Amino acid sequence: MGTKITVREAASILKLTEQYVRTLCRNRLLHSQKIGRMWLIEEESMLQYGLRTAHYVAEDHTIYNNQKSRPIAISFFSGAMGLDIGIEQAGFDIKLACEIDKYCRQTIALNKPNIALVGDINSCSADDILSYAGLTRSDDIDLIVGGPPCQAFSTAGKRNGLNDNRGNIFLTYLTIIFDIRPKYFVIENVRGLLSCPLKHRPHNMRGTEFPNLTFDELPGGALNFVLSLVRNNGYSFSFNLYNSANFGTPQIRERVVIICSRNGEKPPFLIPTHSEKGQYGLKKWKTFRQATKGIDKHHHLTFPEKRLKYYKMLSEGQNWKSLPKNLQKEALGKSYYAGGGKTGFLRRLSWNKPSPTLVTHPAMPATDLAHPQENRPLSIEEYKRIQEFPDDWQLAGPLIQQYKQIGNAVPISLGKAVGLLIMKLLNQENIPDYSNFSFSRYKNTSDTEWQTKFESTSSNL
Repeated sequence: MGTKITVREAASILKLTEQYVRTLCRNRLLHSQKIGRMWLIEEESMLQYGLRTAHYVAEDHTIYNNQKSRPIAISFFSGAMGLDIGIEQAGFDIKLACEIDKYCRQTIALNKPNIALVGDINSCSADDILSYAGLTRSDDIDLIVGGPPCQAFSTAGKRNGLNDNRGNIFLTYLTIIFDIRPKYFVIENVRGLLSCPLKHRPHNMRGTEFPNLTFDELPGGALNFVLSLVRNNGYSFSFNLYNSANFGTPQIRERVVIICSRNGEKPPFLIPTHSEKGQYGLKKWKTFRQATKGIDKHHHLTFPEKRLKYYKMLSEGQNWKSLPKNLQKEALGKSYYAGGGKTGFLRRLSWNKPSPTLVTHPAMPATDLAHPQENRPLSIEEYKRIQEFPDDWQLAGPLIQQYKQIGNAVPISLGKAVGLLIMKLLNQENIPDYSNFSFSRYKNTSDTEWQTKFESTSSNL
């Protein structure tokens, strides 16, 4: 039997009224027992409820279980822990998660209460990180992983790169890594990192009447700067743009993964487990149908009534372009005249293909993610399956925050592929050669191709 507390004590901890706590007890949202006129509440149930709803704040804390039986990893920008779960599945022991987002912190505390939790990376030194993780300078850390905020590099943003405050956090991440000096470290980011300049020049200040772009203003300048720091600190590296579907994720989601090695040997590329049509003797890509089979209950947002009118006319795999011509302009409104393919408008998923890239809100007009048959957005349960989170993985906060956490996560199979490769490198195992494999649908995305292209561009200055 766990510790029991009174309604008054629970109300004080959760910062709720006693009347509200009694209602939670009556509705069985708290594990409790009524004795006479008094409710006695299980303390652990109260804490779990508080973490899920953010009524109880997950504070920074040191590690609670500090056994050292497996290779050691530290995680930054941990989010809902998609990358971390994959790294753990590969055999690593994650000692610390660093995350500043309120709801992600609650999610980490709900699911991984024993690991150390740290908030603001800018307020921590390398020694602070080691101390929280129960480690010292004499511990040789095997792996540090992280996906620094991608908004500064996203093609959808202003592309300020390392001049953006979030870009500066990228540099803070590297500073801590170079101080701790792990055997390996990983940088995960969006495709925009490959083309983001170190310094952005507005498009209305380009052209024949303006000076040529400077070296820092070239596409890829930010990544070139990051790689120079990696080299100057004694690490070798390899990178590519990886489609997660090639590693077992039922989703087309492409991310840059940079793997850096302290021993000076260039790491090989990740080892694929799947291919689109079963090439290389691998399994075929997983489909939406395979991923979402057997879900009993669905919690989801809803589409506005005016959008449902059009969804009722669409079959699986279709979008606005499949509407009758006379309704296409009506359905899209002013967006009809916008550039691009607009494939995210009124989009139904296909049963027998991987999902498109999950977004943080499946019911926004330009990025709809509708069920193949039902007239609704994808549910949070389907989001979890597509990103490969365990069904019992608890997500803190309201539904829209849960979508955001899963939508921003690294697919677990991609994280596992990263972990398995580094585990093989640590154990000096043979690694199969997939150098001719098409890891993504884009060209010039491997480190050698990218470097050749960047040097060619810069030589024309």
